[in-house]
Amino acid sequence: FVAKPCAIALNIQANGPQIAPPNAILEKVFTAITKHPDEKRLEGLSKQLDWDVRSIQRWFRQRRNQEKPSTLTRFCESMWRFSFYLYVFTYGVRFLKKTPWLWNTRHCWYNYPYQPLTTDLHYYYILELSFYWSLMFSQFTDIKRKDFGIMFLHHLVCIFLITFSYVNNMARVGTLVLCLHDSADALLEAAKMANYAKFQKMCDLLFVMFAVVFITTRLGIFPLWVLNTTLFESWEIVGPYPSWWVFNLLLLLIQGLNCFWSYLIVKIACKAVSRGKAGKWNPLHVSKDDRSDIESSSDEEDSEPPGKNAHTATTTNGTSGTNGYLLTGSCSMDD
Repeated sequence: FVAKPCAIALNIQANGPQIAPPNAILEKVFTAITKHPDEKRLEGLSKQLDWDVRSIQRWFRQRRNQEKPSTLTRFCESMWRFSFYLYVFTYGVRFLKKTPWLWNTRHCWYNYPYQPLTTDLHYYYILELSFYWSLMFSQFTDIKRKDFGIMFLHHLVCIFLITFSYVNNMARVGTLVLCLHDSADALLEAAKMANYAKFQKMCDLLFVMFAVVFITTRLGIFPLWVLNTTLFESWEIVGPYPSWWVFNLLLLLIQGLNCFWSYLIVKIACKAVSRGKAGKWNPLHVSKDDRSDIESSSDEEDSEPPGKNAHTATTTNGTSGTNGYLLTGSCSMDD
């Protein structure tokens, strides 16, 4: 009701991918046998249909991409996520600035576990938990991306961590973790919206801001501020106990994912800069991308010299890519 009119006002059209031409034999193979035929099957289909292997590869690629959402759909999804991230981060900042543990993290552990659960804190936790549950379920209905496993692990850890800290009344330090990790997400979604709307300079600026905030908060502030209080200050004030070990293990796992994603962001930025030496750079349109569900290698493949053997061409993301917040596509951090 809101995002679609905004997208139309920005001249974002509901253009889908190129439709594969109807073919009963290939459609039967695609739906009943495999979406990624190997070389032997490609040769058999080539003889059966009197098509060259390259054309069959192109048909399967186009058929897989038919399920890819349009730019309009992607814009609406990004706008919805941008709205949520902006709201929840703003709420978290307004809530935390009134709390003593934002300014002195030792207050997270004073009088633990006999700390009152306020209405604002309860609302903040339930809102975040419901959002991660929605991501957990929607991940199975959305287009399956190459980092499906990593994102599934992330959502699972987040849900368990939020629930575990709530049950053990570690909600004070939990709010610090939540707010810190929400700080960069709105910038990413804003960069993606600018990308879909073809606002190049704004997209570049927002992506740079996102990368700086993400790396600063997750590789700097999080370990030096949050992990410091959960590992050392809590040990000093309340001492270790069984759930203390579990809680910190989960936080360290989150930090491991933060390091992995920071590596990807730096890798994407480096590719964009190196590509931009010859002209404009767009961090959200880097070839050999690390996180897209779009098989846009078709443009490169279709432009190969006619004399090149089609059997040696890289066929699809599904067969030659990696599964890993991982290597062709059009939008680098497409969620």
